Amino acid sequence: MELPEKRTAGVFSYEGIPPAGQLIPLGLQHVVAAVVGVITPAIILSGSEVCSLSAGEKTTLIQASLVITALATLLQLFPLFHRIGSRLPVIMGISFAYVPALTAIGGQFGLPVILGAELIGGLIAVVFGIFVRPIRKLFPPLVTGTVIFTIGISLYPTAVHYMAGGDAAGEWFGGVRSWGVALFTFAVVVLLSNFARGIWKLGSLLFGMIAGYIAAFLAGIIDLSGVAEAPWVSLPQWMPFEIEFVPSAIASLVIVYIVNSVQTIGDLTSTTMGGMGRVPTDKELSGGIVGQGIMSVIGVFFGGLPVASFSQNVGIVTVNKVINRAVFAFSAGILLIAGLMPKFASVLTTIPQCVIGGATLSVFAAIAMTGIRMIASDGEFTVRKSTVAGLSVALGTGITQVPGCLSGSGFPGWVATVFGSTPVVAAAVMAIILNLVLPKDRPAGE
Repeated sequence: MELPEKRTAGVFSYEGIPPAGQLIPLGLQHVVAAVVGVITPAIILSGSEVCSLSAGEKTTLIQASLVITALATLLQLFPLFHRIGSRLPVIMGISFAYVPALTAIGGQFGLPVILGAELIGGLIAVVFGIFVRPIRKLFPPLVTGTVIFTIGISLYPTAVHYMAGGDAAGEWFGGVRSWGVALFTFAVVVLLSNFARGIWKLGSLLFGMIAGYIAAFLAGIIDLSGVAEAPWVSLPQWMPFEIEFVPSAIASLVIVYIVNSVQTIGDLTSTTMGGMGRVPTDKELSGGIVGQGIMSVIGVFFGGLPVASFSQNVGIVTVNKVINRAVFAFSAGILLIAGLMPKFASVLTTIPQCVIGGATLSVFAAIAMTGIRMIASDGEFTVRKSTVAGLSVALGTGITQVPGCLSGSGFPGWVATVFGSTPVVAAAVMAIILNLVLPKDRPAGE
């Protein structure tokens, strides 16, 4: 009886290597939870309405997403110089959190400008991590939650556009075939996430996309002609895309980087409190954010997109309390192997956009609801909170829904790019200002 107890105890400690019977399923659990979020931003940005990438470039972007996610996770688990990385059980990699800003920049300037803004944004994240203690005071849960809520609702049109067929649908856009596959995918995801258990529940997005992919294949939507040309094994390319710097795009993305650095603080805190029964140290928070920024900078030179922590994997830790480093390293290893196989990445490029839309609608909704939970994290939703969140979201979303409203006489061109391309920037700035100037809530009884 002693041996099973020791074997089981291994997964609840950070050090050591648990037996394969525990290591493999627990590691695959994290892969299943993360993989859709890793590859989908690359697929979205590759579309004709954003960066208009070729099939080969799309494969390169997906391959880089998988590799950078694996390396970013390993850096968090095994910090460099005891400073770069958090040494906490987290999955970190390419994230949905940046998609609204990236699609706005990509649609106006293209992928090279995204990479240039990402390079500067990553450096800013490093600075934020170094000075995390004084800076984080500007981003209490009210401000961060407001921005995350804005990110979620700003992604809804993307999901619906994809459900209708997306850029590649042509005459099928908005038709029964596209919507049928999308709603079928959506239904599978919702059913599994609410009624299934274990790996089926945790992997509801992945299994929903697999079911949707099969439905799309039967409907004649999928084209596999380009898969045969992709090699089986290949290292990521150095500088596969040009890098350009546009100040307005940089300013827009930097703000999102700062907000997501604050979100990383929340994820690391949830990890330690949920899995370790303590709050993270300043060194762990600083190392986590610095590592996040450095991997974003490195990723630029391989075609990788911005890096953030994965809240869905944090949720797994808080539920099962498994914090063993080897489990997360195994997950990173699986993602790395997948990233070194362009054939696998090429297959992922064939996923129809209606399937992606049907699967990710629930993800975007979850992002928005996470923001609401953060706003009301202390159990109260006061008039002050309603004012800060409501006005910030109203201004951010309102500006982006009125094309050209910041392009009139007297406004320099960069204003529309920074504040009018995505609702996240205006909402973040307004939330910070209102939180600073409005009188604080009085304690009950005053």
